Amino acid sequence: MGRYVIRRLLQMIPVFFGATLLLFLMVNVMGDPIAGLCGDRACDPATAAQLRQEYGLDKPVWQQYLTYMGNVFTGDFGTAFNGQPVTELLIEAYPVTLRLTIVAILFEIVVGITLGVLSGLRRGRSVDTGVLIGTLVVISIPTFVTGYVLQYLFGVKWGWVSPTVSSDAPFNELILPGIVLASVSLAYVTRLTRTSVGENARADYVRTAVAKGLPRHRVISRHLLRNSLIPVVTFIGTDIGALMGGAIVTERIFNIHGVGYQLYQGILRQNTQTVVGFATVLVLVFLLANLIVDLLYSVLDPRIRYA
Repeated sequence: MGRYVIRRLLQMIPVFFGATLLLFLMVNVMGDPIAGLCGDRACDPATAAQLRQEYGLDKPVWQQYLTYMGNVFTGDFGTAFNGQPVTELLIEAYPVTLRLTIVAILFEIVVGITLGVLSGLRRGRSVDTGVLIGTLVVISIPTFVTGYVLQYLFGVKWGWVSPTVSSDAPFNELILPGIVLASVSLAYVTRLTRTSVGENARADYVRTAVAKGLPRHRVISRHLLRNSLIPVVTFIGTDIGALMGGAIVTERIFNIHGVGYQLYQGILRQNTQTVVGFATVLVLVFLLANLIVDLLYSVLDPRIRYA
């Protein structure tokens, strides 16, 4: 196991540099950041030249990237165009989005897997049909529609929750945004669990466990569910980074000042330092989530061993 972890960590190094290089190149060609900094009125040539020199934009792109990566390893993600260090923005935004992601993941795991198991064990029955129709409806509705509808019903019309989230963003205020953020992923987890449970329910080891007279709950929990959860865990692991990076719409609807909000502001103002800094941390989140998923395989299925 130790050798496997070390090998995976070494494999993450070129992936990290390759992903950050692509992000850096794409962000730097999306527009002129100085034009976004000056606003509607164009900067005069002298001011533009001074700003380019101050932010290092007068250097070749490859040199800008090397300088940026050198600063990243010292904990410096650059300075936003408003003069605030990007590190401070990261410290303010990531805990908020992390709490939102935790709520979404818990909702996705508990509700999605439960519905998937119930549907997989009762394939072809009314429960299975209802789950399939419900998940198809959820997948078909865009997130911004779901967000605005739930915000209006629960926050405005019925007054059960606050329609917007306060600046502290406690867990109790993030329940509704978390449900909105996890809605589409929840539907996919449900369908994936249903398919996996349905296939494994006909496997030989399940029939053997039943023939031995094991209780039904033990057959499901100890044998069927553990083997069926491997593709589900893979999806959820990769979905963690997607939820953190794809929370732009949800955070805009509920006025949450997290990662999505900062990315939106950075793209809108063409603030390359902010966008690249937040995207770099998201790359790390993706890599760590995938490593944890790979390590969980051996826990779910003892037949999987790492040399």
